[in-house]
Amino acid sequence: MEAPLRSIHVVAGVITDVRGRILLTQRGKDSDLAGLWEFPGGKREPGESSQAALARELEEELGIEVEVGDRLVEVPQHYPSKRLRLEVFRIARWKGSPRGREGQAMTWVEPDRLLRYSMPSADLPVVGVLRQPGLYLVTPAPGTDLQAWLGALDAALESGVSRVQLRAPGMEGARWRELAGLVLPRCRDAGAELLLNRDIALARELGTGVHLGSEQLGALAERPLSPGLPVGASCHTLDELKAAEALGCDFAVLGPVQATATHPGAAPLGWEGFAELRQHVGLPIYAIGGLGPEDVDAARLQGAQGIAAIRGLWSRVAA
Repeated sequence: MEAPLRSIHVVAGVITDVRGRILLTQRGKDSDLAGLWEFPGGKREPGESSQAALARELEEELGIEVEVGDRLVEVPQHYPSKRLRLEVFRIARWKGSPRGREGQAMTWVEPDRLLRYSMPSADLPVVGVLRQPGLYLVTPAPGTDLQAWLGALDAALESGVSRVQLRAPGMEGARWRELAGLVLPRCRDAGAELLLNRDIALARELGTGVHLGSEQLGALAERPLSPGLPVGASCHTLDELKAAEALGCDFAVLGPVQATATHPGAAPLGWEGFAELRQHVGLPIYAIGGLGPEDVDAARLQGAQGIAAIRGLWSRVAA
């Protein structure tokens, strides 16, 4: 029988300077994952609170005094030799001049350049939380009143939704193209990303994103769009998550977490099942299935980017 993997609880901080840059430190040559860049922090000791552990680690490693702010996310991650839980906080204020007191290299990075640095897989979802929206609206199919449907979309965009998947089951051909043509300028005017459900060709033509169905993941040999256009994927299994990661998707959607009217026959994962799958990949992952905006905090305790929803987001603005 194999020995159980050791479990480690690590705390890390997102430290920002007056220019909005974020501090990364490099793992030393004698450590696990040597040479990779990460958010600074360290192990939490027994009996120590996460906030106290982070303040202590940042003083020991960087020589700064900090006030620990809000928790951003907790990422469960499985490595060959250990199970890690990475708990990440914003640093509200800090005092001193950061320096690598343990000989580690450090650098200040513009937020939109974070992914240019090679990072451990546990740190990648943290970048997702910093750079990508916490809510992902999946549209219902338009009914007979298209103007009312467009009005509900406008209301969702005005409420702050900034990532939208256009999904209209049963709509094809000219009607689907017309709908995409109506939705895309609305999203662009609101500063929101639009991803078309499954339609790679139309996404390329319109210069917008695409959301892949799980059945498409095994059929594609490479990322279907250029890096400047978002690519998401629906996943239900670990194999699908790994395929989405290998394809270079920007994020995945995983569920259902709870029972949902949209997929009544699907067995819910629950948060424990979600976290079990989440820990094997470094992708940002939205939780979906019976969830709404009030569930974002619970989702991030399990390493989620946030929540994706149809009814949970649309019905609030359409009511």
